[in-house]
Amino acid sequence: MKKYGRLIIIITCLFIASAFRIAAKKPVAHKGTVKDCYNFWFYEPDSASVDNPKPLVIFLHGASLCGRNLDRVRRYGTIDAIERGLKLDAYVVAPQNPGGAWKPSKVMSIADWAIDKHAVDSTRIYVIGMSLGGYGTLDVAATYPERIAAAVALCGGASVRDLSGLNDLPLWIVHGTADRAVSVGQSDKVVSAIKSVDRETPRLIYNRVPGMNHGRPARFFYLSDLYDWLFMHSISDEDRPVAPGFDIVDKSKEAYKGLVHKKRTKKAKTPRRKKRKRSQR
Repeated sequence: MKKYGRLIIIITCLFIASAFRIAAKKPVAHKGTVKDCYNFWFYEPDSASVDNPKPLVIFLHGASLCGRNLDRVRRYGTIDAIERGLKLDAYVVAPQNPGGAWKPSKVMSIADWAIDKHAVDSTRIYVIGMSLGGYGTLDVAATYPERIAAAVALCGGASVRDLSGLNDLPLWIVHGTADRAVSVGQSDKVVSAIKSVDRETPRLIYNRVPGMNHGRPARFFYLSDLYDWLFMHSISDEDRPVAPGFDIVDKSKEAYKGLVHKKRTKKAKTPRRKKRKRSQR
């Protein structure tokens, strides 16, 4: 009996330690941390240290999550995926855009804060986003190609005029032809601009997906394969080649497999006032 009692105690201690470890690694909200910049969520991985620096993933959301309530940023994307159980051995920054186009300088100011305060591998900074965040991703990558190791832009476009820098880094663009929110033509324009500089586009993967709508790409943020693809790249790679892609649309069919389902709290409905019946004369 003593043997079983000890076993129960050991298992209980391991469970408590595991629960504490998970709780300690939840994403943390930062408001006003970086002056004149976006508020953001920040996730810190296990075992990061000066001797063991980790990559940094920057997630840029779409227009539906704009505002000043940081909890909105948890509705979908990398932070939501981590909270559902996605294992990601990297730092994650998820800023909130209050409205309008993403500002590349503000995004990179947050990255600089992360590098200054944490054990971030500055040769492995990645940016991903969809819709408005897809625009932001391409704008950041085009503005700072020497700092972004690789980027993934989903159903977006570009706002900055000079896109020549997109030729300098591994880039994956995905857009559906049935997208009614952001026309696939926006990604086509970006690809045309890239090809106008270099017809070969050796560092570009462009998936122009027949029949895919605007919402489907949100699933991609829950695929560990997507982050594995990002982590294959570093700005210190000779000639900075792009790693082979994979069938991301087919993979997305099992995007949420093994992840926890988060229940959404419904807002209480305001009771309607009953109309008074007019007195009949």
